[in-house]
Amino acid sequence: MMPQRVQYPDSIEPLVQFIEDTPRDQILDRTLEKLRGGVPIKTMLTASALAVTRSADLPPGHHGGPLHPLAGLYAIWNLVDRLEGDDKFLPVLQHVALSNKHVHDPVTSPFQLLEFAPLDASAGVGRLADLAADGSGEVTTSDGIRAAKDAFLKACDRGESNKADHLFQWLWQHVPPIEAFDLLMSVAIPKNALDDHYFLFPAYTWRAMDKFLGWEHMSVLMRPAVRYVARFPQQRSVPEIDALIEEHGLLQRILRQRTGDDETQAIGALGEGIRNCNSYSEIPVMTAKALADGLSLEGAGEALSIGAAGLFLRSLTGNPMDVHLHTSANLRRWLIRLDGLSVKNKLGILLLWHTGPEVKSTQYRMESAPQPDSEAVAKLPHRSQEELLEAITQSILTQPPTDWSTVTNLGRMRAVPEVKITVNLAQQYVDLRYDPEVLIKRLADIVCHDSFTEMHAFKHHQAVVEEFRNTREPWRWMHLVCGCQAAAISFGKNMEIFEEVLDLLHAA
Repeated sequence: MMPQRVQYPDSIEPLVQFIEDTPRDQILDRTLEKLRGGVPIKTMLTASALAVTRSADLPPGHHGGPLHPLAGLYAIWNLVDRLEGDDKFLPVLQHVALSNKHVHDPVTSPFQLLEFAPLDASAGVGRLADLAADGSGEVTTSDGIRAAKDAFLKACDRGESNKADHLFQWLWQHVPPIEAFDLLMSVAIPKNALDDHYFLFPAYTWRAMDKFLGWEHMSVLMRPAVRYVARFPQQRSVPEIDALIEEHGLLQRILRQRTGDDETQAIGALGEGIRNCNSYSEIPVMTAKALADGLSLEGAGEALSIGAAGLFLRSLTGNPMDVHLHTSANLRRWLIRLDGLSVKNKLGILLLWHTGPEVKSTQYRMESAPQPDSEAVAKLPHRSQEELLEAITQSILTQPPTDWSTVTNLGRMRAVPEVKITVNLAQQYVDLRYDPEVLIKRLADIVCHDSFTEMHAFKHHQAVVEEFRNTREPWRWMHLVCGCQAAAISFGKNMEIFEEVLDLLHAA
């Protein structure tokens, strides 16, 4: 019997097919019609995720297919909560349009995700008495689980992504989901050194299910992440990190998990040390020592967030997708607090942050001193909150347009000098301790314009908001400045979806 395409429950299958089958030039107005007609936003986002999972392939790189639509779900859902009226539809329409685009893109389609029976690796174990935990000569459930985990890791070593997918379908059914996720992340975390997305993709997809999607479609939605993590190339060894863990005995001691007010000084010192470093290889050395000196895992994550924000402000990048400094640190803080992840994985989450190519590359494009320039900020005229908010907004909206004929490598783009104007104004805003929620709301409105970065701008906005709210004084405010800097870099690169939606809204 030939394998059949994955089928979804009747309650959502028609909506998934709508997103798959609707032509790209009709998807926005027809989706808006359904949203206004009463289709819940959660249902629409779920259908969008299921559609791009079933009908878009993973390309050789990380742009295209289900990766960025799934990774962006968590940020999109949270952004919807910060918007009002029809504005709530804007990020949803951006997501549906992106999924629909990849479903119809010749790079990633036509494609069908097929149903298949889970692969039981224990079937090959047979009646080997030395594997039987109870001494009976029979293979036990624990033997089967161990065999499945070993087979998955071997498949990853060989780049057998299809086999890994088969094996994980069995694992989802036989171990607690968090245990399977921990196994997947044990492969994904070290592969961060090859591409930041090996870490980001499975973790963001998991977070979306944990936040709002629920677990009904877990085994299907995680399939692209499993296949992506398991494919070639093999994970890169990072022996210097293993050496740090061994040097400080971090796996042999009981590490403090939760942070508290008693750690403020240590967290600030480590965070500022990270912000001020010029070689990113110094970061895990400082972090490992702080953990050995008693800093909690959560405290180290908060320090990493402070340092990441400081390095982002020092960065000279003009690439609107170069935001993994911040988004990756934010995601790592969440994972460190997640019950069920092994200590070994949590240490890797903390100590391998700097290895991602899109993080590491920024160390070669940085200001030599912490930013913003305090003298430049001090020279700004005093403005009321409303005046300053408007000045920040206009500085973002009037950034010079990009001359794409001169861009040969997006990753090497440098920010135009006008970005510093936005950054300095934002620093003045936070120095005056004006209302942060007003600024967050304005940034939320601005990020809805983006249809260039494949959800990167949305993810960065969400990271900024969370890090501001979850970082202690006085460092929390720098995250809002980062949000303004990123908005100035990304605004106007491509606003095609936003502009078309505005026309539809005004025509209604």
